[in-house]
Amino acid sequence: MQLSATPYEERLTAPRSWWFVSFLVGVSFALILLPFGTLPLLGGLVGGTAAAAVVASSYGSVRIRIVGDSLVAGDAKIPVSALGEAEVLDAEEARAWRTYKADTRAFLLLRAYIPTALRVEVTDPDDPTPYLYLSTREPERLAQALRAARETPA
Repeated sequence: MQLSATPYEERLTAPRSWWFVSFLVGVSFALILLPFGTLPLLGGLVGGTAAAAVVASSYGSVRIRIVGDSLVAGDAKIPVSALGEAEVLDAEEARAWRTYKADTRAFLLLRAYIPTALRVEVTDPDDPTPYLYLSTREPERLAQALRAARETPA
């Protein structure tokens, strides 16, 4: 089986402000180690910044892709045939589905720094998950790619 080119791929990268916060974490470590001398101060700056940057990078490395006949969202891989209609959520509607409209059984790929999302119904009767909530910067494009993947013969 040969896979076609990926019709959709998005990396949910952390915002630029998080990298500045990573530097500030390093500065705070440096200030904590200031009484111990210059070398520990530099070690705290480099080590604290690096540790915070690794956390920001790993949190912001999640990808949403459509590969072949599957939707890959973070660690989840779902066949497109098990998905129903996709609903594009603007910032206000996305906030509602993250809070009071949310179902505890739903799969959430949630990134609070991304205001828009896509809600996709799960139609597989054996799957207890009612829907997928996917934070995405381009919900219309993802919905279109899902429709195209569903219509493409296997």
